[in-house]
Amino acid sequence: MTGPLSTRLATLCHEIVTDFDSDAGGQVRQIGNRLHEPLRVAIAGRLKAGKSTLVNALIGRRVAPTAAGECTRVVTRFRYGPADRVDVVTRDHQRRSLPLDDDGMVPARLGVPAARIAYVDVTLTNDRLRTLTVVDTPGLSSTDTASSDRAAHVVGDAPFDDDIDADSAAEVATAEAVIYVFTQAVRADDVRALDAFHDASARLATSPINALGVLAKIDTLAGGADDPWPVAAPLAAGQAGLLRRTVGDVVPLVGLLAETAGAGRLTDADRDALAALAGLPADELGLLLTSVDLFRTLPAPAGPERRERLLGRLDLYGIGFACAQLAAEPRLGTGELARRLLAASGMPRLQQTLQQSFGWRSDAIKAGWALTRLERLAGHTADPRLRTTVRDALEEVLRDPAYHRLRLLDAAQRAATGAVRLPADRESELIRLATSEDPRWILDLPRAGRDELGTAAIAAAGRWRAYAVDGAGPAQARIAHVAHRGFQLLAQEVRRCAT
Repeated sequence: MTGPLSTRLATLCHEIVTDFDSDAGGQVRQIGNRLHEPLRVAIAGRLKAGKSTLVNALIGRRVAPTAAGECTRVVTRFRYGPADRVDVVTRDHQRRSLPLDDDGMVPARLGVPAARIAYVDVTLTNDRLRTLTVVDTPGLSSTDTASSDRAAHVVGDAPFDDDIDADSAAEVATAEAVIYVFTQAVRADDVRALDAFHDASARLATSPINALGVLAKIDTLAGGADDPWPVAAPLAAGQAGLLRRTVGDVVPLVGLLAETAGAGRLTDADRDALAALAGLPADELGLLLTSVDLFRTLPAPAGPERRERLLGRLDLYGIGFACAQLAAEPRLGTGELARRLLAASGMPRLQQTLQQSFGWRSDAIKAGWALTRLERLAGHTADPRLRTTVRDALEEVLRDPAYHRLRLLDAAQRAATGAVRLPADRESELIRLATSEDPRWILDLPRAGRDELGTAAIAAAGRWRAYAVDGAGPAQARIAHVAHRGFQLLAQEVRRCAT
């Protein structure tokens, strides 16, 4: 749904367009139309990092192909629609419609050379897509020569290194939020790749405010069916510290389990096969789960085809986890087993983090995106009347106290990315103020009453004002004035709620 900030900006775009009939007016119209769309989240990362598997888990349906093929080399947008439909959109704006394949997935062959495809537009009758458009990008280290050649180009004013697929970078630059997917420990080239994606989205100002990291395939961190979480949790925390200027958090995930359990791919026959395996003596089951080769070749109470199917849906960790659950509770049904597998995948935490990071603030993120585009348009248009109209309209909009949220998000983004250096305690306080509506969390007073919160908000405003006039440089002072106003508004809101 479009929030109040986005709605007012969409109305503003409509009013501007009615007075102008030009290329710039068309750009304003596109910005206004985009504000009525759901929040667009781009899934970015290296090849084979598990991006498409994550897309399927987020959608709750296995529709994005995960095996290498034509469709994994192009940008694919998944959005809500009245019917399931696949349109291949070419660079000359032609559309070629295709049906989903027999398994309900985007077909592996698109019938158009990848170099000619702008993106694949997939509409699904899926309620999760009513509030979120998910964009699957080909990613980094493309082996496609044409993609590598295109990667040397520049989209807008954003630079790219040679490993980034140009279409992926363009999608990141036009998304309102980004999820970076990587596996195991972040290598030096991963950091460079994430920095390049960050540069690619500079026009959006991607930052910890609207970017998350996912540490995927954590089941590969442990041997066989061993529990990966004791290794994955501290590793993700370490990566979050390493990438704190790029992403707000790093969430560990067993993507395959999340896809299988979330998309309803576990059948009663699968459950029965797992129950038969769970009935084996512990030493026999342990040996069976030592490696994929042993699981495939050793004698077991499940046929080769069924075992291969279980590997494809759960891999060794998921099989071992499911067997442990069934050994403890032999009557456990398929639905409850799938729910436990989903919990073991880490998906519930990712969904909660997404809601906290992008959910309530999606209106502000979208409005901030539109403001940035309109400001850039006003700065580059050759039409002086349009320039004056846009700037005057934006100035009027920003007088509304509600829009101070956008100034706070911008200030927090500058601090979080290190563009403007602040003392650590002030940076943390500013980010809390910009990214939450809970005064107790913002002020770090979890048990305070309204009177205490109001007093604390006024005190915080005073501290930021004092910092602005004594000890801060020019850049820090500008941010301090924004924070000062934000805490004043917070104090007013606390007192209004108290009365």
